[in-house]
Amino acid sequence: KRCGADMQTTKSGRSPHFDVFKDTWLRYLGYANEFGESFRPLVPRWVVNGSYVVAGGYVVADAADKTRLAFNDQQQKNKYVDAVDKGLDTLVWQGLASVAIPGFTINRIVWAAGKVKWPGRLKSFGPTVVGLASIPVIIAPIDEGVHQLMDVSIRPAMHKLTAPFHDK
Repeated sequence: KRCGADMQTTKSGRSPHFDVFKDTWLRYLGYANEFGESFRPLVPRWVVNGSYVVAGGYVVADAADKTRLAFNDQQQKNKYVDAVDKGLDTLVWQGLASVAIPGFTINRIVWAAGKVKWPGRLKSFGPTVVGLASIPVIIAPIDEGVHQLMDVSIRPAMHKLTAPFHDK
């Protein structure tokens, strides 16, 4: 959900905070592993592993983009420190919120759904349907949980580590 400054647009019609990795179809690449986990009962293992490669590529590309943007920000006193800070924050957040936690969650949901006594043909694809249906339900709580976790752990630690360098 967008609010405040994110609702403003420029002459091009884009938000001034437009993010190619969050505001375009590229965002769906971050969900590749959830789809892979949902289809685990129906596809070969290499397909599931490949879905993690796609999601991991999305995470690394987003972190690299945020690092580049922070480095090119002319308003930063120490662009090197800020770029590393932004890049690591994005890498950790995306790694947890887009790959590790949702992948594990969907894996367990599909596993549990596989234990259900499904009638007839549902036995083969019922767990996949449950996994796919779970994706939109788990995204927001996981995202918010990762923000809260990082706000009380990794972000304060990074701030302490980089604070002496921000003043130089």
